[in-house]
Amino acid sequence: MSTRTAADGEDPLIESREDLISVFSEGEKPKEQWRIGTEHEKFVFFEDSHRAPSYEERGGIHALLIALTKYGWEPIYEGDKIIALKGSDGNVSLEPAGQFELSGAPLDNLHQTCAETGRHLEQVKAIGERLGIGFLGLGMWPDKTREELPIMPKGRYDIMLRHMPRVGSMGLDMMLRTCTIQTNLDYSSEADMVKKFRVSLALQPLATALFANSPFLEGKPNGYLSYRSHIWTDTDPHRTGMLPFVFEDGFGYERYADYMLDVPMYFAFRDGYVDAAGLDFKDFLAGKLSVLPGERPRIGDWIDHLSTAFPEVRLKSFLEMRGADGGPHNRICALPAFWVGLLYDQGALDAAWDEVKHWTIEDHRRIRSEVPRLGLKAKGPRGRTFQELGATILDIAASGLRARARINGAGDDETGYLAPLHEIVASGKTPAERLLDLYHGQWGGDMSQVYHDARF
Repeated sequence: MSTRTAADGEDPLIESREDLISVFSEGEKPKEQWRIGTEHEKFVFFEDSHRAPSYEERGGIHALLIALTKYGWEPIYEGDKIIALKGSDGNVSLEPAGQFELSGAPLDNLHQTCAETGRHLEQVKAIGERLGIGFLGLGMWPDKTREELPIMPKGRYDIMLRHMPRVGSMGLDMMLRTCTIQTNLDYSSEADMVKKFRVSLALQPLATALFANSPFLEGKPNGYLSYRSHIWTDTDPHRTGMLPFVFEDGFGYERYADYMLDVPMYFAFRDGYVDAAGLDFKDFLAGKLSVLPGERPRIGDWIDHLSTAFPEVRLKSFLEMRGADGGPHNRICALPAFWVGLLYDQGALDAAWDEVKHWTIEDHRRIRSEVPRLGLKAKGPRGRTFQELGATILDIAASGLRARARINGAGDDETGYLAPLHEIVASGKTPAERLLDLYHGQWGGDMSQVYHDARF
């Protein structure tokens, strides 16, 4: 989740509807400037007890942040607390219960992306060995209750933790007990954004199936392969879901802005976070926000607000792919490979659209509902399983990566990063199903074994 660093007054007031739209239109870039941003979260645990460390305790999250500064990371403060780091590899930030996130820098190719991930993991594992902490690559805490988890000292999280139970039954689980991998990608024009949004939104459930890695809840199988994905179905109906309007004629920047204007606020930032949960951004535009009477929003407030909606694909000045569970290093590299292959080559984008353009809104809703439980066994509208669809889509993604022809020093293109996904599709077994096999077999129902087999 984004970390606020700008001070009040550093950006202009919103004077018109065009100012809202400009955040999207100013994200347009020519193809040669398209970049890849990858975000990934991981759970932090003490090696001796498997307990999640708090912020302040000895050897806890604050100590981890401080220790990482030896690698050149610079602290970002909220009040007197270090709540994030910035450096040449992007930002390190904290999710609400201490999930540790790298929001990577915008990079040209997947070789750079995977190397960036490797550097970060080497750093945190080295610090972890000294502090006695480890890191789990899963989509959901496998054994922790909400009550067992700490809360990080970030103002926006206090607001969200109070608000979430008012609007859904699983919002606190989303905040405290989940981890994800995300990819941020560019577009060249409004039309390009629209096509990429439609393709990626339609295929987000396929990514969920391929990366499904959260089959446990409080020490037992939970009946889902991606419980993380299921959680979003009852988090907050105002800011989640498949966004059917994206597939309607006339969709573009203005329609997405209208959607966001209908999303209730969480906060505004004024020398700290002001609780505006449930209030209307349109009132803010009119200077009638009850918690900030007479004040009108700046562009930074709008950008903050854009970060508080949680659909499967999110538009800012780029597109965010949000459908994947957390996982190991090779799948952190595989997620951007999947989406770059599909979206950054026109032939691949057209071919992917041909696979999904006949799907109805009801098809999208049914598929989104079934995939968290069924994974690759879910079926598309013509009865084709997602295992079969996955094979076709991965071939398209590989063709897109070959066409990009980004070659590393060893002479390899980017297609190798898809290898973990090809293996998953060939076997028909999601990562979650492999974990369940271990649980019922080798682990003998002993959930503590996950701290060995799913660690970084």
